[in-house]
Amino acid sequence: MEFRELPPVKEQLMKCVRCGKCRELCPVFAEIGIESAAPRGHVFMVQMLRDGKVEPSPEVYERLGQCLMCETCSANCPSGIAVHELNAAARAYLSEKNPSRGKDLIFEHFWTKPEMMKHSIKLASLAQRLGLQKLARNVGLTRLLPGDLKDAEKILDNIPLRSARSQLPGYTPAVGTSKYRVGYFLGCGTDFLNPEIAQATVEVLSRNGCEVVIPQGLKCCGLPHMANGKLDVTRQLTVHNIKLFDSLNVDYIITDCGSCSATLSQKNLEFVLAGTPHQAEGQAFAAKVMDLTVFLIDVLDIQMDFETDQKWRVTYHDPCHLVNAQGITEQPRELLRRIPGVELVEMPHAASCCGGSGTYSVTHHQVSMQILDKKMANAISTGAEIIATCCPSCIMQLSFGCKRNDWDAEVVHPVVLLQRAYKKALTTA
Repeated sequence: MEFRELPPVKEQLMKCVRCGKCRELCPVFAEIGIESAAPRGHVFMVQMLRDGKVEPSPEVYERLGQCLMCETCSANCPSGIAVHELNAAARAYLSEKNPSRGKDLIFEHFWTKPEMMKHSIKLASLAQRLGLQKLARNVGLTRLLPGDLKDAEKILDNIPLRSARSQLPGYTPAVGTSKYRVGYFLGCGTDFLNPEIAQATVEVLSRNGCEVVIPQGLKCCGLPHMANGKLDVTRQLTVHNIKLFDSLNVDYIITDCGSCSATLSQKNLEFVLAGTPHQAEGQAFAAKVMDLTVFLIDVLDIQMDFETDQKWRVTYHDPCHLVNAQGITEQPRELLRRIPGVELVEMPHAASCCGGSGTYSVTHHQVSMQILDKKMANAISTGAEIIATCCPSCIMQLSFGCKRNDWDAEVVHPVVLLQRAYKKALTTA
């Protein structure tokens, strides 16, 4: 569908009443302080782009690229404008007009081929284990990297040697009577960077009466592509994954990644699949998608009727794609409260962005770090020893924040703590 005919561009632009509430809430505007960095400024820019008052240039893309796509503005706009959709639509249009060989290589060829990603990340893991990354830093080679990459490469640390998919079977039976047959949408961040989350997810689901199916050939949810102007690739990935799960006959599609569940939600698929023949099947697919913590609390209503001598002081960070995109705040906290040994301590401004937002910490590293420093100050004030959160991107960003602040805290998904509690109960029984 042509840029000007996309529903957000055609129907939402004129809703803006120039109130400026989005400026008060935008984490990027708080750091940069100029109108072009504010959501309202992005709305104006998209309108001028649509009306031909500005040329679709790389400079316009750079202005719109300052946005985290955290959806804080969209969730709080009094007029109900989905600013992130306007931004994504404009980025896609601008990318069509200004092709980038580098982006084509990453988002059309590399990030659409799971096997290529797996082998590349394994090589990166081996390089870390051999000390090559540290050597490159010590001799100054990383300073030759373009833009923010010379600083941002430090975030990607301790890459696992084996992906989750290579360690997990395609089918795991339920322990005891089967209550549900669930498909597991294993996202890229969990698969390649946090395989322990995937292992905990499958174990916990199985223990609580679920058959777990991980489809062969599963691809990325498409969020990184959408954020980087490749909306057409997001559509292709979405259709591929929909057809993959359609053949599995599952009751639910579960994901432990807030970004994946937001991308696969009904609202987002309405935007992604607008004007395509796949809208109806997209809605049927999205109706089955559920965040892991919501499934564990609202559907399974898991109860942990055991004790443990382990004590954890935990604070929780709300991922933007859970709290803003889906309104999910209580279920992750309730899951933590139900885990024996957990003391949940709320941090100030728990729903504020950590500045990671997938690739943003690489493309806009300095702004990302400024936002992260505020988040870490709030987390440190709790005196917690663990930060729990439901997004691999946030886990990576917050883990780097702990190192950046010399704070000896661990960052984990709530399901990992649950798995540990189960194991602790077994060993102390």
